Parts: sequence; C-alpha cells; structure tokens
Amino acid sequence: MSIIVTGGAGFIGSCIVRMLNDMGREDIIIVDNIASTEKWKNLRNKKYLQYYNRANFLEELPNLAGEVEYVIHMGACSSTTEPDFDYLNRNNFNYTKTLWNFCAQNHARFIYASSAATYGGGEFGFDDRDDICRLLPLNGYGYSKQMFDLWAQKQTCAPPQHVGFKFFNVYGPNEYCKGSMASVILHGFRSVQESGKIKLFKSYRQGYEDGGQTRDFIYVKDICKVIRFIMANRQVSGLFNLGTGKARTFHDLGCAVFRALGQKSNIEFVEMPESLRAKYQYFTEATMDKLSAAGYREPFYSLEDGVKDYVQNYLAKDFLIY
Repeated sequence: MSIIVTGGAGFIGSCIVRMLNDMGREDIIIVDNIASTEKWKNLRNKKYLQYYNRANFLEELPNLAGEVEYVIHMGACSSTTEPDFDYLNRNNFNYTKTLWNFCAQNHARFIYASSAATYGGGEFGFDDRDDICRLLPLNGYGYSKQMFDLWAQKQTCAPPQHVGFKFFNVYGPNEYCKGSMASVILHGFRSVQESGKIKLFKSYRQGYEDGGQTRDFIYVKDICKVIRFIMANRQVSGLFNLGTGKARTFHDLGCAVFRALGQKSNIEFVEMPESLRAKYQYFTEATMDKLSAAGYREPFYSLEDGVKDYVQNYLAKDFLIY
C-alpha cells in the first residue's frame, strides 16, 4: 500500500516525504507541478516510487484504487495574492474534493492542508472548536480553503480517517522555491547577507507598533511531528489548528535571525504596499486545545530555537535541503 503526497516537491510536502523516509517508508507517490522551478532539488535526497505532474494525476488516480493507504494532500496554490479565483476554485477546492472522494470510495486515509487564512481578520477568534461557518477570509486563497472545510463538514461519505490542518505561519528548510511567499526568516537572512539589515512593514493600525504585528510562527519540523502522530493514531479525525499557540511579533522574529547569526539587530521599517493594507492580518494565534485533547503532547519549537536551527543548519549552509 502506497502513500500519495501531493505538493511533495514543495516546502511542507517535501519535508513530509523526508519524515516518511525516516519512518522507513519509500512506497511514496509524489504529485506536484515542478515545471521550470527548482523544486526538483527538494527531491534529490528523497526515496519514492514515482512522480506525477499535477495536471495529469487525476487521470491516473482510478488506476491506483485499492493500492493507497494514505493521501497526504499538501498541493495547492498558496499565494495569498492570487487574483484568479476560478483558478483557486479548480486547484484548491475541486481538486481536493476529487481526492477526498477517492479516499472515501477506496478506504484510504486522508490528511489535507487547510489554512489559518480562513480566519480572516480574526474578528471571530482563532478557535478550531467553534463554528467555521461564520469565518470571513480576507483573500481568495483563504476563501478557497474555507470552501473545502465547509464542504467536508457536510459529507456523509468520508474517508475512514480524515484530518485537516489549519496551518499558521510555517517556516523552515525546503521553502527556498516559494519566492515572495517564503517566510520573513528566509527573506530576512538574504537581506542581512546583502545589506546587513532586515526590513519589516510599518504598522497602520492603532495599538500596534512598527514590527509589532504578530503571527503564530511554527517550524516545519513540528508540522511533520504532528502528521506522524496523526498517522499513528488512526482514530483521530477532524479539522485542527496547527500553530504553536503563542503569537510573536515580527520584531521578535527579526531579532531571532540576527541572534542566530551572532550579529547585532539592525531592523528598518518600510511602507506596506497599499494593495495589502486592507487585507493584512495584525494578529494570529492558534488555539491548540483540540489537538491536545486528541492526545498530542509534544512541545513545539520556540521561535528562537526554530530560527536558530533553520538559520545555522540550513540557510548558513548554502540552503541545505532537509
């Protein structure tokens, strides 16, 4: 029985493949859209059965009936600034529905990526135990994820295990291919190498200092640990937050990068593009009680420890692949 990992050449997906290899699993089918990107580099140190292009995979999927144990669906358009909603609908919503239905019909287990972007501006909080119907995402990406979460809630025919994760701000190795959507840590590291300073957005909301905007930053290695836990606890299903449960400021993050490099902090605050100002989240913090109640007890990396590991063991070593 094989494991399908969509987005398996991308950031989180390739780290999950690393985790599966470390578990002794090599019966992995990777689905992605590498095209002319350098995501192929994330696969060079991985062991897997086959690679499929995303566009052709659904045609091949019926041929895998009865041969799949898990579908771990990390593939999606993750750009929060993507303007083409019809593309988001096809890629993030309909594609995910097809995989869900395949798993339901073939008794395969299904793990998929939702997003904290579904919480919008946070006016209803960040609690995964609350009714998700009232959430108001701020962008098309977040809404495409919300659409599937709502659709999944209504299904009477479901995979034997089905788990969605509302990822908060994930950072770590193998994100090098994400361009502008890579973490502020990666952009900050590059900026320090080039100019000796890190640039952060000014604040445009009363009560938040420049650089005082907060996020729940979670290290990708913690994502892998949680997914491994879910795979070992097959009775667990549902929609879960996946952050650390502790919001930290971007200023804290910038200082952590300098500390990991052994340098004095040098942070410059710059204007936020006007196109982002109305859609910008000033605070995110995952409520983690639901995952804890499901039995997960492992501590999460602190921001300082995660940044230190990422910077010193990957970025400073010529962007080493995990």
